[in-house]
Amino acid sequence: MCEEPDSPTCGTLVFKPLKLVGRNSRQRQISNNNFMLKLTESKMIVSVTGATGFVGKRLVQRLHADKHQIRVLTRSRSKAQSIFPVKEFPGIVIAEEPEWRNCIEGSTAVVNLAGTPISTRWSPEIKKDIKQSRIRVTSQVVELINNSQDDARPKVLISATAVGYYGTSETRVFDEQSPSGNDYLAEVCREWEEAAIKINDDVRLALIRIGVVLGKDGGALAKMIPIFMMFAGGPLGSGKQWFSWIHLDDLVDLMYEALSNPSYKGVINGTAPNPVRLGEMCEQLGSVLGRPSWLPVPEIALKAVLGEGAAVVLDGQKVVPTKAKELGFPFKYRYIKDALKAIMS
Repeated sequence: MCEEPDSPTCGTLVFKPLKLVGRNSRQRQISNNNFMLKLTESKMIVSVTGATGFVGKRLVQRLHADKHQIRVLTRSRSKAQSIFPVKEFPGIVIAEEPEWRNCIEGSTAVVNLAGTPISTRWSPEIKKDIKQSRIRVTSQVVELINNSQDDARPKVLISATAVGYYGTSETRVFDEQSPSGNDYLAEVCREWEEAAIKINDDVRLALIRIGVVLGKDGGALAKMIPIFMMFAGGPLGSGKQWFSWIHLDDLVDLMYEALSNPSYKGVINGTAPNPVRLGEMCEQLGSVLGRPSWLPVPEIALKAVLGEGAAVVLDGQKVVPTKAKELGFPFKYRYIKDALKAIMS
């Protein structure tokens, strides 16, 4: 951690020139400069919002493992410090909102993952916060990037959005060219993306429309596993609705690639190549867990618990990652069975 977190150089490496002697000093100086240039180019400084969330934590871990510098942009320093203790993440910079400007300026890239979780009971207040939390942070990040000095402006913005953009359907197939839907989540995603595309033209923008992220320690799957372990798992609602999913590792790899690969720009669906009906997903989960999955969870029960929020699991959309496949992204988990086995092993 920097002793002066408000400093514009907070979190950056400072290289001191080597003192060179002898008649070949000029050649050695050139060699040293080339080495430092390559080192600087290969290591990124990445500012991340939403770093303490399910996806953000894994992304920070991946960046840290590869020796990149990370600036965690958070509303709660204490929460971030508990998740990223300095002993395990030496050199990480944790910044609350007044310090975001100094962290963003001078970063190589920004990853924007912030937003109130949607898998909860929706009250009018929660629905308002789901939308405003995303738009507010995205607008703030875009403004800070745009107002950065030209020579210190981040070159890349990776901004999350969601497959809820497309609305719901049991029959249609959606890719990046498909129009937006007309329900509440589609509206949230449209306005979320509209805030991101106000970024300066010289900043490469990748909008990742994320599906249901599967991992053991969070997300939708963590809530479903206890039900199956109690022998009560089964299709949610009709089971015919589409389930557009992605393994957490594939999503993090997709974002990681987008940070440095100039071909990754515009809208990219963050979903696996083979979406499934939710009934099949539940059947595969029951098989992996060695538990039955024949008893459906009725819609009325879900609505009693989640209210309008039940729409997240009762409705669905079949979303395919056309752009990622065109880019040659190497999915590790293309099929739901393989993803679930990997998660539960």
